[in-house]
Amino acid sequence: MSRAFVNEDASGKPNPRSPVALPARDDPGYDAAAAEALLEGARAGDTGNAEEATGYYWGERRLRPHVEQILARARADRDERLEQLAERYLG
Repeated sequence: MSRAFVNEDASGKPNPRSPVALPARDDPGYDAAAAEALLEGARAGDTGNAEEATGYYWGERRLRPHVEQILARARADRDERLEQLAERYLG
């Protein structure tokens, strides 16, 4: 598991504000989890750490199919913020 979104402050202590676990990079589900992590990072206003944790930048084409699935789920769940973020990612 990755330490995605576990930031360290000047004291070196982890910041548990928004920990998100990612599978190993060679896991077949990594890209789907990375897409989720990028969108959740954006929701939390922490896109930079999401990019660092996943190794992908916002808008990475490889993640588009996963973001499209997240968009469909967000619409079904009426999660307007996630829908907005997914649309922005795909735009």
